[in-house]
Amino acid sequence: MELAAEFGYTTLSPQRQKARTLEALVDQFVERSRQQPVVCIFEDAHWSDPSSLELLDLLVDRVPVLRVLVVITARPEFASRWGGYAHVTTQTLTRLTRREGAALVAAVTGGKALPPAVLEQIVAKTDGVPLFVEELTKTILESPLLVDQGDHYALAGSLPPLAIPATLQDALLARLDRLAAVKEVAQLGAVLGREFAYALVAAVAPLHEEALQDALDQLVHAGLLFRRGIPPEARYRFKHALVQDAAYASLLRSTRRQYHQQIAQVLEERFPETREEQPELLAHHYTEAGGTAQAIPYWRRAGQRAVERSAYREAIAHCTKGLELLQTLPDTPARAQHELLLHMTLRGPLMATKGQGAPEVERALTRVRELCQQVGETAQLFAVLEGLSSLYFVRAELQKARELGEQCLTLAKRVDNATYLSLAHLRLGVALFWSGEPTSGCTHLEQSMALSVLPQSRSQASPRRIVAARINALSHMSWALWLLGYPDQAVTKSNEALTLAQAQSYPQSLALALHYAAALHQLRREVQAAQARAEAVIALSTEQGFMMWLATGTVERGWALAEQGQGEAGMAQIRQGLAAWQATGTAVARPWGLALLAEAYGHVGQTEEGLRVLTEALTVVDKTGEGPYAAELYRLKGVLTLRPWPVARATGHAPIPQPLPPHSQAEVEAEAYFQQAIAIARRQHAKSLELRAAMSLSRLWQSQSKPQEARLLLAEIYGWFTEGFDTTDLQEAKTLLEELT
Repeated sequence: MELAAEFGYTTLSPQRQKARTLEALVDQFVERSRQQPVVCIFEDAHWSDPSSLELLDLLVDRVPVLRVLVVITARPEFASRWGGYAHVTTQTLTRLTRREGAALVAAVTGGKALPPAVLEQIVAKTDGVPLFVEELTKTILESPLLVDQGDHYALAGSLPPLAIPATLQDALLARLDRLAAVKEVAQLGAVLGREFAYALVAAVAPLHEEALQDALDQLVHAGLLFRRGIPPEARYRFKHALVQDAAYASLLRSTRRQYHQQIAQVLEERFPETREEQPELLAHHYTEAGGTAQAIPYWRRAGQRAVERSAYREAIAHCTKGLELLQTLPDTPARAQHELLLHMTLRGPLMATKGQGAPEVERALTRVRELCQQVGETAQLFAVLEGLSSLYFVRAELQKARELGEQCLTLAKRVDNATYLSLAHLRLGVALFWSGEPTSGCTHLEQSMALSVLPQSRSQASPRRIVAARINALSHMSWALWLLGYPDQAVTKSNEALTLAQAQSYPQSLALALHYAAALHQLRREVQAAQARAEAVIALSTEQGFMMWLATGTVERGWALAEQGQGEAGMAQIRQGLAAWQATGTAVARPWGLALLAEAYGHVGQTEEGLRVLTEALTVVDKTGEGPYAAELYRLKGVLTLRPWPVARATGHAPIPQPLPPHSQAEVEAEAYFQQAIAIARRQHAKSLELRAAMSLSRLWQSQSKPQEARLLLAEIYGWFTEGFDTTDLQEAKTLLEELT
């Protein structure tokens, strides 16, 4: 693939692997339907797991253009997800009529007539429930009530009033009771599950192999079980969940618990593959056996396994079950440790399904923090402090993010752990940078990189966490260095981040590095390069399902389009990206995105709309304290206050102001905004933004016949720079200085 060739990327994230797997399953239906019409039947959708429902979603979406009929059966309590689809028809199945019930009875008896009194009771008691009709008929045929007369059945004697079971449960139990010799095997199978393997039932059944196989054969012959394959490779499945339920319910509670305990121990000791691959089975059996302490670690392991497959909803269900069980145990250090581990496992799935800044994630991390302090768990405490710092950063609660970064650093210094120190400096550096302190932020980012030493040899593995931290630090430094007036050093750091991300084939970090590379080119006003990086972000994020990076890439591409004269298309892209960005729960950097939208409005002359967007952005800055682009917001407000901008230019150069009446109100307001931009930039040591604001104010003073003041202002900041003289901003500043001479 082209993206892989350009960026050295070969690995799919677990989430994308899952998506690809589901897509491959749907593709099978697509290919089959091209050869011939296909009917797909999904039974009992009310018991489906979330991943299976995702597969159904994909298939139902594709059905209108395929030669496929999908039939989905479910109980009334199942909430259909496809009710609004024009191509989906919901059919409520009513109970059988008396005539249909009698016809089903005849099908079970093979066409042999039953005595009218018996047929009447079957039809009356089953009340039109097909499974009940079938099972009750079989119950009576197996009972001593009837005599086979060849072409019909006759009563063996009088028909006792209570001879025919009144409920489906009674009918199923009656059938099991008449299979007394094999009932125990059916009960044991019911404890194993709706479907079970011969090898497992053989390991726990108190029967020798021949007797066990005979018992299973009888259950298959009776129609209670279906068999697939031949023992010892055979698998068995109960005909219906209600058959399993009946067999399970017939067990004494003590026997049931004993079976669950025995099954769990056998799985643990003799089936290591099942123990590793399906820990939820052991968790279930230990739970039902009353072995809560034994079940909880398996529920956590089941959650971890689900996370590895990106089955996040299943992971949440497993961890939640473990947390519920914990409430039944006494409050001890061991319980606190288990709760801590479950919450840490739950954190990732909650972030994936609810969003990184979701309240559920905050609650989970806050609880973990309490537990860490309770049990004195340093490693987990550091992880949760770092996680909370990241959470508040994403939500643009920068003061909290900064405080937690400082706590991370204090803890890392106390335990003298280089990895912790590197990550702590990263968290604090990022928080400081976004709080409008790029100098302090850079200091911490440099310390983070100094501590994240990577192996010299390619054969040595690099911890993913350290690699990701280094890429993050390099990417943030690229923006910080540009702000501080070092545009060439910024490019060097950005290229280092991209090179490292490409070498590691870590898609999340590559997406981050590409985003910051696109942002850096946007800051340097390198339109083509910004668009190329934005397109790469979009391609990778689409491939991997990274919704946040897809949103940022869309914003960046929109800016590039607007700069190249496609104002309307560019604004549409930016608005789309900002909406998608907000939908992920991400609040940080929104003022920067709004500034790009305001620029695009200016290019098409929609001054009022641009000013409205800038007002919104500045309101966000006032609320959150987000600082990196604050000076530019005021500068843009001054520019838009003076006049509408002309339609975008392919050159990317700033527009030349048209003459205004001297000392107009717009000029007074604009000058105030420019002065405010300069003050903020100086306070932040943001030399690149100070240069831009100084150019805007100098142009205004030039138009007001104040060339000397304009030159003094611009010459001072221009003279500070030692690099980046080929960038658009510095070239324009040089040209303007020459005009002011």
